[in-house]
Amino acid sequence: MSALADKVIQYCRDLARCSEEPGRTTRTFLSPPMHDVHRLLGEWMRQAGMQVSVDAAGNLRGVRAGRNTGIKTRRLVIASHLDTVPNAGAFDGILGVVMGVALAEALGDRKDCPTLEVIGFSEEEGVRFGIPFIGSRAIAGTLDETILTPAVVDAIRAFGLNPADLPAARLSSEAVAYLEFHIEQGPVLESLGLPLGIVDAIVGQSRLNLTFRGRANHAGTTPMILRRDALAAASEWIFRVEKLAVGEPGLVATVGSIMAEPNATNVIPELVRVSLDVRHSCDGTRHSSVAEMLAAADQIGERRGIALFHERRLDQAAVALDAKLRDTLSRCVRAVGYPVHHMMSGAGHDAMILAPHIPAAMLFLRSPGGISHHPDEAVIAADVDAAIEVGLRFIHDV
Repeated sequence: MSALADKVIQYCRDLARCSEEPGRTTRTFLSPPMHDVHRLLGEWMRQAGMQVSVDAAGNLRGVRAGRNTGIKTRRLVIASHLDTVPNAGAFDGILGVVMGVALAEALGDRKDCPTLEVIGFSEEEGVRFGIPFIGSRAIAGTLDETILTPAVVDAIRAFGLNPADLPAARLSSEAVAYLEFHIEQGPVLESLGLPLGIVDAIVGQSRLNLTFRGRANHAGTTPMILRRDALAAASEWIFRVEKLAVGEPGLVATVGSIMAEPNATNVIPELVRVSLDVRHSCDGTRHSSVAEMLAAADQIGERRGIALFHERRLDQAAVALDAKLRDTLSRCVRAVGYPVHHMMSGAGHDAMILAPHIPAAMLFLRSPGGISHHPDEAVIAADVDAAIEVGLRFIHDV
């Protein structure tokens, strides 16, 4: 293991201690521990010769000047996110930012490369406000009133930033390419015995909230046939969602959040709120599957006397990453002696927000055990070494 790979891993583990909860890693959009992350990473950025700033969306940005041809400065953006899910691991998202700073350090005094901008996005997971990709949307210039709710704007101000400055957060006109390093968050690379994977496309996502409304009543005195049990209706529907997803190749569907009211042992549930997350590489298949799932919820509700309401929170199209940059990554992986493997990403990433605005690429690092969004999340030092080698070649060739 090289000293730089060791430093990358140690930084990720140190930053995992910047948390809202003692003993576990939880760091949401512009929460107080994000100040500590900015301080620690910003210090390393400066040591690596970067100019450091924080934009109005809370994105940490470090810029290392490169060659100037006298015509137009070319800028490569390397970025990922700094926020986490609750009780997270140490590498999801933040590894990509730390890798960018490590590459800036490895370049040393070299000027035979483009300007390098490393960005730590303030938000990707959507945990605090139920709105994902706030940081990268600010860079892309696609924030609007549906994202900048009063609560989000208040959080920006509370962090010491001015929402009026958000337009200045947009991507520099010098930027010609975007690269994101990320753990795979799945078992494919490990199953193949490969350290790295080149992402060809990111699947589309639909996120919805559904509410089942029945009628509360006494659990001991209400006969089963006279009940309007919202939780029973939601449970039947969840089983249908799983069955529909299993029957459609490549589709994944998850009900990950359930809240029942009044949530008492001896009261029939009156109100149940659930989330729905549906993903597929084909947007048409995803949309038709969501429609089928909603129709199933309506049918179950009608039969059981349950009112149903739904709200769409996200409809993100599948995104193909840039073919030329994928070819460049392939050459770089091959040049440093590793097999080239192309793959899809089943998880959403900031790259899908930037790809419509700038040529974008992603490089996956193997996830031991396929584990992510969990404290046992890890990386292999030799894989980090491999990614550093590939990244240095990519910076030179882009």
